[in-house]
Amino acid sequence: MSDQRDPASTPSHGHGHGHDYGHGHGHGDHRPAHGIKAALGRITHAVKPHSHDTNDKTDSALEASSRGMRVLAISFAALMVTAAVQAVIVVASGSVALLGDTLHNLADALTAVPLAIAFSLGRRAATRRFTYGYGRAEDLAGIVIVLLITASAALAGYEAVQRLLDPQEMRAVGWVAAAAVVGFAGNEWVARYRIKVGKEIGSAALVADGLHARTDGFTSLAVLLGAGGAALGFPQADPIVGLLITVAICFVLRDAAREIYHRLMDAVDPGLVDDAERILATVEGVRRVGSVRLRWIGHTLHAEVEILVDHDMSVVAAHKVAVEAEHRLIHDLPRLRAATVHTDPDGPDGADHHATLTAHRTS
Repeated sequence: MSDQRDPASTPSHGHGHGHDYGHGHGHGDHRPAHGIKAALGRITHAVKPHSHDTNDKTDSALEASSRGMRVLAISFAALMVTAAVQAVIVVASGSVALLGDTLHNLADALTAVPLAIAFSLGRRAATRRFTYGYGRAEDLAGIVIVLLITASAALAGYEAVQRLLDPQEMRAVGWVAAAAVVGFAGNEWVARYRIKVGKEIGSAALVADGLHARTDGFTSLAVLLGAGGAALGFPQADPIVGLLITVAICFVLRDAAREIYHRLMDAVDPGLVDDAERILATVEGVRRVGSVRLRWIGHTLHAEVEILVDHDMSVVAAHKVAVEAEHRLIHDLPRLRAATVHTDPDGPDGADHHATLTAHRTS
């Protein structure tokens, strides 16, 4: 990505650095070159726009998507089995609390569908229309997940209120209790799996889905209260627990919506910005660090940063500092896939190298 600067206000020192070369940065990749080939390589490197959107980072992103797909497939199967077992017992028992839990488990299983589509789209290459690629599809999937959670809460609440108004005796209480235990075990396993992998690959949607599954597990345990109340001759316990489950689903809805909202608004952990500034400050030739902007695109980070270098530095030297800054950022900042580095001259005192742009800047 080019960095638009006024040529007159940034004389030979500043350049946008949206590099696009494809050499890997694994430890085995730094081999010395020799002769004419090496000289040509250095000349090409100096004049060609290139990016540290490197092979190893690309491979890592693809592997992250593959891991996400595996998690979705396995957790979908586990939750569908759990929901199927519970559905059979709902029919036999008439438990509205278990019905609410089953609906929630089914909704949680179905969230794998939009997420799987998003992960598949995210693997597509960027185009001239979608220049950042398709990683934002994960955020759209997150919106679908939030809507599914909302629907499951509304349906569970409706059924619970209906049963309070028209109480019915619960049958097969022992089987309802067993179904509650099955629901808890299945959901807690899925929750741990999704949250663990979601955090490792940086997928907010997958983490939100894991939180959803975790609450499903605890609401399954709540069904035991309804079964216990029915066994003790208090049939209202079942719909009351159904209402409590609805409230619990609403809390999950709030957390998931907040997580997705942050991604849609390009929010990042401030600690990541601190880390980026720290990394840039250690690069030789960087006098000061200017603005640092980070954003998530899918489960990878992208950065746009400004660094200040000696105003007497040549274009070649400033370029070398920018390349090293970009290189260090990509290697040292977790899940950063691409960076754009712009160099500004630091000095002389009183000089405003961006005076022409002042009126166009909003921040």
